[in-house]
Amino acid sequence: MTDRHYRVLMIAPTSFFSDYGCHIRIAQEAHALQARGHDVLIATYHNGDEVDGLRTVRSWDVPWIKRTLVGSSRHKLYLDVALSWRSLRTALNYKPDIVHAHLHEGGLIGAVLKRIVNRPLVFDFQGSMTAEMIDHKFLASRQSPLYTPLYQLESWINRQADMIITSSDNASQLLQTDFGQPASHVTTIADGIDTNFFKPQVRNDELLESLGIPKNKKIVVYLGLLAPYQGTNMLIEAIPEIIKAVPDVHFLIMGYPDPDNYLRYAHSLGIGEYVTLPGRIRYRDSHHYLGLGDVAVAPKMSLSEGSGKIPQYMSLGLPVITFDSAVSRQYLGDNGIYATYGNRESLAARIIETLQHPEDARTIGQRNRILAIANHSTAHIGPYLESIYQRVSITRS
Repeated sequence: MTDRHYRVLMIAPTSFFSDYGCHIRIAQEAHALQARGHDVLIATYHNGDEVDGLRTVRSWDVPWIKRTLVGSSRHKLYLDVALSWRSLRTALNYKPDIVHAHLHEGGLIGAVLKRIVNRPLVFDFQGSMTAEMIDHKFLASRQSPLYTPLYQLESWINRQADMIITSSDNASQLLQTDFGQPASHVTTIADGIDTNFFKPQVRNDELLESLGIPKNKKIVVYLGLLAPYQGTNMLIEAIPEIIKAVPDVHFLIMGYPDPDNYLRYAHSLGIGEYVTLPGRIRYRDSHHYLGLGDVAVAPKMSLSEGSGKIPQYMSLGLPVITFDSAVSRQYLGDNGIYATYGNRESLAARIIETLQHPEDARTIGQRNRILAIANHSTAHIGPYLESIYQRVSITRS
């Protein structure tokens, strides 16, 4: 542990805390730093849940925005203005040693604060801004008239950081090849998991009953955002083929937004009775719900973002079916069950094979648990962040 205790202002331009990917990473980093004696303050939007043990300051209330905003949204333009003002006032009073910005909007705010308070900026890169805009259909394609100026803005934000942290080696490589970042200014801290909290579960029959799922089913679980780029549509479209081969299967697809819309989609395909979509699951309860599963799926379609759900599945001792990508292989290595990237038929085939060989699936799950403890525990996060803060502080002094 370093002798120096840092005061860290985290900029989180999102509805923190909201039980999904980037929010979990922010909370894990803040908890890891506090456990090692550092002081962390998180500046975030007006809405979102409080997290025990974490301090937040929120931008002014916007009464017509109560729901969680996921991905690109025009509402974020004025929400980020409000957060910028709150962050500035907080920085002047709090006097941080480090400005730690999440997401590109946070990086832009952080770039301004860095100059005003003369402190290093660490940027937590959680995926390409322009790639995410295309994923979320905010931009139609790279040929959109807005793509070039937004790409230039993204490149400028990247260059303002004293150090960029990514969640995957794939993202680090993207920053170097697509944005020209020098390797010395990019480092990877993979998403971690509390392996003492997320551990193999005994299937909870009462929870099954509350969800309306019969006890004798083979259960495939998914927990995350519901969106095409997350592979939700493709997973549901694969189910008709799967139930032909494994008629006693049931899919527990958890998350938000719009679970009712996805359930209607399942009914339109004639598979509604094979699918349960309970909506948002609190992070603190997620291990009980995932513990109902025999198999977990992570069919994410984005190549620019990490996949924090994979180490969560692994820590619970579940076999993981995912598309074959550099990000997935970084977590799972040779222990992943890989479908051809973006191929629905291949995804269905891998799920069928795994369900039809339960002993092999259990063995893979046991190996995943071992890998999670060895490679993906949150214990690595605090020391890595400390070393980064020390390095950027020395560089600027």
